[in-house]
Amino acid sequence: MTETFKLTYGTMFNPPEELHIRFSEALRNVRENLGKEHGMIINGKERFTEEKFEDRNPANTDMVLGIFQKGGITDARDAVEAAKKAFPVWSRMNWQDRVALIRKAAEIMDRRIFEMGAVIALEVGKNRMEALGDVAETADLFRYACSQMEANNGFIHEMGRDPFVGYISTNVSVLRPYGVWLVISPFNFPCALTGGPTAAALVTGNTVIMKPATDTPWTTRLIAECLREAGLPDGVFNYVTGPGSTVGQALIDDPAIAGVTFTGSYDVGMKIFRDFAQGRWVRPTILELGGKNPAIVSRHADLDTAAIGIVRSAFGLQGQKCSACSRVYIEEPVYEPLIEKLVELTNKLTIGDPTDRNVYLGPVVNRSSYRDFQNFCEEISQAGGRFLTGGKILTEGEYAKGYFCAPTLVADLPLTHRLWKHEMFVPITTVTKVSDLDEAMRYANDVDYGLTAGFYGAPEEADWFFDNIEAGVNYVNRPQGATTGAWPGFQPFGGWKGSGASGKNAGGLYYLQLYMREQIHTHVRKA
Repeated sequence: MTETFKLTYGTMFNPPEELHIRFSEALRNVRENLGKEHGMIINGKERFTEEKFEDRNPANTDMVLGIFQKGGITDARDAVEAAKKAFPVWSRMNWQDRVALIRKAAEIMDRRIFEMGAVIALEVGKNRMEALGDVAETADLFRYACSQMEANNGFIHEMGRDPFVGYISTNVSVLRPYGVWLVISPFNFPCALTGGPTAAALVTGNTVIMKPATDTPWTTRLIAECLREAGLPDGVFNYVTGPGSTVGQALIDDPAIAGVTFTGSYDVGMKIFRDFAQGRWVRPTILELGGKNPAIVSRHADLDTAAIGIVRSAFGLQGQKCSACSRVYIEEPVYEPLIEKLVELTNKLTIGDPTDRNVYLGPVVNRSSYRDFQNFCEEISQAGGRFLTGGKILTEGEYAKGYFCAPTLVADLPLTHRLWKHEMFVPITTVTKVSDLDEAMRYANDVDYGLTAGFYGAPEEADWFFDNIEAGVNYVNRPQGATTGAWPGFQPFGGWKGSGASGKNAGGLYYLQLYMREQIHTHVRKA
């Protein structure tokens, strides 16, 4: 991004001025081209349908960002057929050639990062650094997939030789792609959570159909454009848009879909898992299904570090991260002083147009999330919860046309209340005191989820935390984010229990193997 600065979710809080200048320039260009129609891309060709839908800015719902296609069952079938047709050639290509094409796509993303970041800020409601981080992470996920193919020699390995007398028996293990891979991505990280699985599927030899969330079709369209510009053959990747209930379901039900990666809610993911199981045989299903992520604060913690890490993870992207810190367990001796710091930091957060460089919190993504926030606040109030901050929507002045919710810290919510275990996906975090760390750990693990977790305490307490927590991504004493901020090649991202299906985390050492199946080649000849 610059010669001396690498943007990640951990470095985004103090970027060089150049990033702001270039983002502002790109934002002006993007705004000058709003409202255009964008087609689907099927078999390398633009596809337009009779029915359309509008992509609107959640910070100002009067602003139409673009017009997109309301695809249907026929479009889904055509995308599958195109991917099937492209698979034999793509899968038999030298893996080094696939790596070269995916790397080229990453380089194109690097060049377009400010344009793509501006689109994400407008489409999702991310602040500008979070938006740029989404694109930067995607390019790094592309590169990491390539580097893992190279590190494993294309996943071609000679095994032991059989001890046959008079014969030479060689055995070679080869991991080979499955076929047509479906990637269904969420609104909150429309770049990384589309691009990461797509790159993994493509570099390993699968062909891909990308189906974005209805709230965020533009970002995924830009990924498709990067792949097309990189020179991937027609049909190797396909981009379809439309409702999950129609085009999405048609793709899931198609027997030619060999594997699926879905990121989203537990309920939708489990339905996909069950639907996918109705086929003729078991097919790989990679699911990342959210989290209810705890932070535990020891009496020995540095409270300034804990406070800033918790607030960043609680309210980054308005709490709309599967890794958001949504519950905090604090040892009683430091409860009151930490609460004071959390309230002070939360009240300093700037809310508004996420493209403004001074804004930390933008809007929630749509009217449904806006209503959810209001309903959760009412439920908390009726249960006796006490709002330390927030607890209200913002509707005056610049907030009048968007879905703005105040960042909300809640104390005194009974620990038996369902919202301690329910993923809300809005800017609400509950806090409570505990008598000791063992009590905190019991509460932390007593949920169906196990995605991320954070701990603040003495260095000698870290091993206890790692040994006992039931989650896939865990941080100790991290001011950059108590439970958020994973980066490919540094913190592989994935969950346990109801948060994940594979036990192998994206951006890690074992992820690419999920997109391939093993074949052993035994060749016997006379000595």
